[in-house]
Order: sequence, then C-alpha cells, then structure tokens
Amino acid sequence: MAEWSGPLQKVDDWRWRIPKDYKHGMKVEGVIYASEKMIKAIRKDQAPEQVANVAFLPGIVGKSLAMPDIHWGYGFPIGGVAATLFGEGVISPGGVGFDINCGVRVVKTNLTKDEVLPRLEKLLSVLFRNIPSGVGSEGKLSFSPAELRKVMTQGAQYVISRGFGWPEDKDHIEEGGAMEGADPDAVSDKAIERGKDQLGTLGSGNHFLEIEVVERIFRPDIAEVFGLFEGQVIVMVHTGSRGFGHQICTDYLQKMQNAMNRYGIRVPDRQLACAPLDSPEGRGYFAAMASAANFAWANRQLITHWIRESFEEVFGKSARALGMEILYDVAHNIAKIEEHEVDGKRLKLCVHRKGATRAFAAGHPAVPERFRSVGQPVLIPGDMGTGSYILVGTELAMRETFGSTCHGAGRVMSRSEADRTSRGRDIAAELEKQGILVMAESKATLREEIPEAYKDVGEVVEVVERAGISKKVAYARPLGVIKG
Repeated sequence: MAEWSGPLQKVDDWRWRIPKDYKHGMKVEGVIYASEKMIKAIRKDQAPEQVANVAFLPGIVGKSLAMPDIHWGYGFPIGGVAATLFGEGVISPGGVGFDINCGVRVVKTNLTKDEVLPRLEKLLSVLFRNIPSGVGSEGKLSFSPAELRKVMTQGAQYVISRGFGWPEDKDHIEEGGAMEGADPDAVSDKAIERGKDQLGTLGSGNHFLEIEVVERIFRPDIAEVFGLFEGQVIVMVHTGSRGFGHQICTDYLQKMQNAMNRYGIRVPDRQLACAPLDSPEGRGYFAAMASAANFAWANRQLITHWIRESFEEVFGKSARALGMEILYDVAHNIAKIEEHEVDGKRLKLCVHRKGATRAFAAGHPAVPERFRSVGQPVLIPGDMGTGSYILVGTELAMRETFGSTCHGAGRVMSRSEADRTSRGRDIAAELEKQGILVMAESKATLREEIPEAYKDVGEVVEVVERAGISKKVAYARPLGVIKG
C-alpha cells in the first residue's frame, strides 16, 4: 500500500489536522492524535484517507477523530471516533466494525505475584481447559432460542441471574452489561445460527486471556479507588461477540449499501455504507448491534465465571476470599447515543467508537458510583510481550473526543506478514525467556500475534496522556497468556 501523501498540519506535539478543504465534500476536519515519530508510521498506510472519508458522513459534528493506535480498517480506520446528530445524522456499521463490542474486562485478585508464580503453570493449564478458545470454538453451555433472546436483551445481567456471576458484577460493566434498544427480531437467523454455540468462548486472533502483575502505579490516589496495588495479580480478558456480531455487521452493510441511493447519501467509499439513524435500516442496525453488544457482555461474563472457578480450584479458596471483583469492562467497537457539548451547544449524538474506548470524566452519571469521584477506568491491552495499562477518563476528553481515547497498541503488520516474517521461530520459547508463559490453540496464532506486529503500547498511551484525553493509573506486565 502506498504511503499517504495528503496534508497533515501539526497542531501541537500530539495532534495533527487534516484540513476540511483537503477533499470537496468533507463536512468537518480530521484530527489524528500521534507523536512526530508515530505519524511517519501512520502515513505508511491509507488510514488518514479513511479519517478524511469519515468526514463526509451526513450529520457528522465536531471532528473526524483518530486515536494513536490508528490503522487501516473497513470504512472507518481502526482507532476512529465520529459523532453524528441524533435524528438528522446517519449510523454506519463500518464505524463499529465486524466484532461488535469487542472489549476488555479486568478481574482483580488480592493475590501477589509471589503467591501466584509457583502455581502459574497449573493455573494457566486449568484456565486453558475451562475456557474454550480458538477458531470456531464452541461454548460449554447450550442456550435455547428463548434463552438466546434473553441474552440479546439482558446481556450479562441474564447470565448473572442464571448463577454465572455475582449480583454486583453488573455495576462494573459499561451500560451495566445490558445496552438498551436491543431487539432480537432485528437479528437474522444466520447470525443466531453462527452465534448460538459460541457464548463463553475466547475465540481466536488478537483475543486473549492474560494473568498480569501490576508493576507500576502512576496515580496512587486513583489506584486506591480502583482497588489496585503494586505486586497485585489481575486477569485481563479481551474478546467480543464472535461470529454473531460479525454476521450482524455483514447483514446490515448489505442492507445499507442497497439503501444509500434511496436516501440520497453519497460517500467516497462504499465501505462507509450508512443510513439515517431514524430509518428502518438505521433503527434495525442499532437494535441488532445492541443485541450483539449484549451477547459480548454475556460472553465475557461467562468467561469471568470460569476464571473464578479456575482460581478456586488452584488456590483452594473461594473467589470472594481471593478478592476476584471485576474492576471494569469496556467496549471497543460500538455506537452509543450520548449527549455531548459541541461548539457550546448540548447535543444528542450517535457516537461511533471503532477501536476506541469510552473515557468519561469524574462526575459523569454514566460512570459507576464507586469511580465517580475520579473518572471511568480505561483498560488498554498491549501485546503479549509487553503489558497493559489502566487509565482514567478526563474532562478534556469530554470536550475534545466525545469522551474517547485509544483502545490498544494497534497493528503495524498484517497477520499474514507477521506469520511470514516469524516462520521458523518458537514464539512461546522466546516469551518464556522473558518470564511469560503462553498457551495457544495453534502456533500459527502466536506467529500472527508476535509483539513486533504491534505499535509500542507505551508510546500510544504516552500520546493520550500528553494530549490530556486520559491519564495513566497503572501498568501491568503479563505472566501468563492464553491465545485462541
């Protein structure tokens, strides 16, 4: 792919502007958050062109935004954020992505690294046995059609009511683990068929489960509110709605591509297929997307239940005695109806976050009461060789990015390129030398997910911290990793 040659104007050390006059038809300017060093890598694919293309969406307000983990995606860049006016603007499946509510959950423990290391290998084996992973993996539970409808409308709350979790778990999940507006009737039979056996599965690709140790606390006061301390072992889970969400995205892209002419919508890329939010296609997609989001929260909830059971088996104590509370659970691929201030006006918007995390500030009513004094926890996974960060939302993010920040390291190498360049290497052995145990369904997955395939998550996090759209609270390093 040729290097992007369009205009990027430096606003400051952490922001780069694509002017509105770059392409006739842009309704707003584009802004990319990045350092000078990162912007050179970002230019190497056409992701900035996608930032400009998103600026064509009917009803878009503010700016077409991209986080420092930006890379080429379907329609929208991964790392893209855009808001459209509720009632007048559009909704675009490409602004959410195929893995609807791919997200991250962190489960805390009161165990220390010294307590876990002697049992790490056994713990990883038990987790690997208890949590299905890999391409086409099937869950351990069977859900009837009626039960699946409840999953779609009630999300994590439904599986908690079935005994797979603690009542207070929902208070530590974005949207309480059950997004409003879901309607199973908007979901195709094909999507249901693809998803019905996948609840409670990790999946493949960049999805993972990591046992991590908190190595550094940057803001002790906020870490205390989050219940984090140095030396503490935590578990991070990264997965989404599996084939269920993928099929919903596929279904509605087709519907919207067919409908755009009818609504007189012109966009520079057919992958930006969209429809007015207040149209049969727009309402249908939102209802189906919310169903997939709830499916994903139920999925991560079931995995949480089996994580707790695994720790109980290995350590011989109850999950409650081990302090296995959910810190938080965030969605990375979703569209939300939210209110934000734009140019001094309070507006109701449809905020698309694709490879981006909500980062709401202290005092916001959507932030769980326990964290409201400091702001929403933001969970940023790195690659399996480096580590992850826990951040907190800021007031500047509310004003500048619709309360959004980065979502991870961001790929710099395609899966095929990573696989090709790492042939002949023993990735598991390389990581073990760094003190990281890895289990995976296939060696090919490890080659595709080599650390070099990703940007340095530390650099990504440094950009959002320096830009003021989130603040570092803690850094955690992997001890053990399960890959699908």
